[in-house]
Amino acid sequence: MKININQETMRDKVYACWLGKNIGGTMGTPYEGRKQINDIQGFSSKPGKPLPNDDLDLQLVWLKALSEIGPKQLDAKVLGEYWLSYIGPPWNEYGVCKANMRLGIVPPLSGELFNDEWKHSNGAWIRTEIWACTYPAMPEKAIRFAFEDACVDHGFGEGTYAAIFVAAVQSAAFIINDLDLLIEIGLSKIPEDCRVARSIKLVLDCFQKGFDWKETRERVVEDSADLGWFQAPANVAFVVLGLKYGACDFKKSMITAINCGDDTDCTGATLGATLGIMYGTNVIPEDWQAYIGDEIITISIITGNARFPATCTELTEDVMSILPVTTYQDKWNPDITYGFSKTGNQTAVSAEADLVEDFDPDMFKGRDFVQSLQARSRFSFTESNAYVTALIEFDKAPQISPNSETAIHITLRNRNCVDYKSFLFTWILPEGFTATGQAVSRVNWRGADQHRHDQSSFVITAPDQVDPVNELVLKIASPGRMKPLLVPVVLLG
Repeated sequence: MKININQETMRDKVYACWLGKNIGGTMGTPYEGRKQINDIQGFSSKPGKPLPNDDLDLQLVWLKALSEIGPKQLDAKVLGEYWLSYIGPPWNEYGVCKANMRLGIVPPLSGELFNDEWKHSNGAWIRTEIWACTYPAMPEKAIRFAFEDACVDHGFGEGTYAAIFVAAVQSAAFIINDLDLLIEIGLSKIPEDCRVARSIKLVLDCFQKGFDWKETRERVVEDSADLGWFQAPANVAFVVLGLKYGACDFKKSMITAINCGDDTDCTGATLGATLGIMYGTNVIPEDWQAYIGDEIITISIITGNARFPATCTELTEDVMSILPVTTYQDKWNPDITYGFSKTGNQTAVSAEADLVEDFDPDMFKGRDFVQSLQARSRFSFTESNAYVTALIEFDKAPQISPNSETAIHITLRNRNCVDYKSFLFTWILPEGFTATGQAVSRVNWRGADQHRHDQSSFVITAPDQVDPVNELVLKIASPGRMKPLLVPVVLLG
């Protein structure tokens, strides 16, 4: 498949994404947290400037990380470090993940531990546009970065599945403006039985049966009652509801979504950004654009001496400047070729446009990635060096009491796939701790992804007294290789 996006078309869609994000966040913010159906008709903020919104703020930090570290090195741990350096708010899942990381708990564990109240919430799916814009028409890559982002503060919760869904929809929307097809693609990336999928399918079913939007909204709220308020499944469903019942008309769709209540700045902002990607600036009403202008006003960023984009125009140019790196296609993987030319299609495109050659929407579908996540323990993390990746899995939360035991499983993947490798395990333990288990592992040239029997297991036993934070190190060495992989493991007392 060959995708050739005109540079100005791309720039227009990226700009419309951020502009739509700003408009929706500004319109929805005054109504955030209301549990009843609203009856808004437009803005209630003062004209001239947008309202600040953490939905956009965090993405400015992620773009900084992407620009400074590069896509190949960017993962949840890097984003976690940037979070600790640049993100201020202590509330909800933001506060939980930062408190965990300060104890040495790495992502995804940082979003999983002590986070039952918030891991299904809205903090991650509201910040997916940066991954869609830097990986346009590349939903498989966009969702992988969305996971690395979301797992920091949502672990393996519904908040992470919501981020994967929205990232897939928005990435695909750069070349597809068929809403039903986009929803199909998004649903194909998350578990069929997860709560996000259930809420979205409920909206689609109600719409097909002819229910009005208010009845559909009530059914979504009722179905999510056990999860409580401010949770991802219902709020993502409100975005889909707004798009379906508003027929992708920018004003009607946004007002409908915000009138559903709940996390209204998030629903409005995500809906506005998605329509901006689908149709470009043509979809943005001129009066609404004039009402808020081009400025970005931040509320959540600890700036210090760091530079962050101050306008949607500046943010758009920063995204455009990194696209040659993120969309680079290795010559050994030519299934999809991307190009950004100065000539070609100048308008919003669909799957049938001449922008795409040999396009098959099914190429954008598939659950391989999320199924690989579901195969892991929810108490797990990975560490890598140049030649090996280690998946560290706990049977239960990484906590230990005096004289108790905890099991840790290690699965290795051979990153330098030219030969078999043997690995030697050595534990460096706090005083009094012991580790028993397999001392040697061997991994074939295909790695361990398809061979779970390559897993090695250890039992860690605690002494009579344990500290609040117990720091262990697993040394994984391969004979003939210069540097071992050192894996820090924290067990909370």
